[in-house]
Amino acid sequence: MSSTLITVAPTGAESAKADVPALPVTLGELLATARACEAAGAAVIHVHIRDAEARPTLDLGLLMETVAALRETDLVVQLSTGGSVHDPYTDRLRVLDAAPDACSLTCGTVNFGDDVFMNPWGFVAELYQETQARGVVPEFELFDLGHVATMNRLLDRYGPPAGGRVHCDLVMGVPGGFTGDLRTVAAAVGQLPPGATWSATGIGRATLPVMFAALAGGGHLRVGMEDTLTYAKGRPVRGNEELVARAAEAARLAQRPPMTTTEARAFLGIRPAPAPGPTARPAP
Repeated sequence: MSSTLITVAPTGAESAKADVPALPVTLGELLATARACEAAGAAVIHVHIRDAEARPTLDLGLLMETVAALRETDLVVQLSTGGSVHDPYTDRLRVLDAAPDACSLTCGTVNFGDDVFMNPWGFVAELYQETQARGVVPEFELFDLGHVATMNRLLDRYGPPAGGRVHCDLVMGVPGGFTGDLRTVAAAVGQLPPGATWSATGIGRATLPVMFAALAGGGHLRVGMEDTLTYAKGRPVRGNEELVARAAEAARLAQRPPMTTTEARAFLGIRPAPAPGPTARPAP
């Protein structure tokens, strides 16, 4: 790869606003963050939303409002279908009704710290087929090698994703999933299907080791306050844009500068954004 796709994950579903004042939780904060991160080098925004009390939510009205607001930027809008570990499958499927450009698609259940992030085969298969029917580009989220096998099973059984490109995100450093080190990155990449592309996300202290491993291995990057709240030892993150700026600088040093949003849309096979109004599946 001659350039680097940088995704920002600014909010997540785990951290509380009361504990992390810089976390963007309102629509205004999220839009301002999106603009700053786009200027710093991000091309994709991975979105979790919060309600009026800053609690994680998959409220469809709020999701649609968020997607519409983020269309004011040129970023690829990727909604999380994971939500929080407590969200029911029906709500997670309904995320696609907000007509994002792309969505996350986690390929299996994982111990997520003290919780369990449930993704049984039936749900994963239904979600994947819905992305195909609606033309929403999935990013396959992989937390361990079993998830790689499940992704391959999806592709074998149901065919290629919307957009045509198999693009994955290796989530490294979650207790219960991949370890965030070079050896594990290499093991995961070695199991991906031919032609697949990949980003890597380092959680917490795995942020920098995973970033450098991904750049050395020809991968792409995801950064953001969903994944780390510490910029350096003893220094909290002041805003998502500084994490994006650091990733962009690392990509330039690797002689793989950040993709523009236009390049990212072509790379991922993102179709043009739908016109405002009720969403519907495209005709077969």
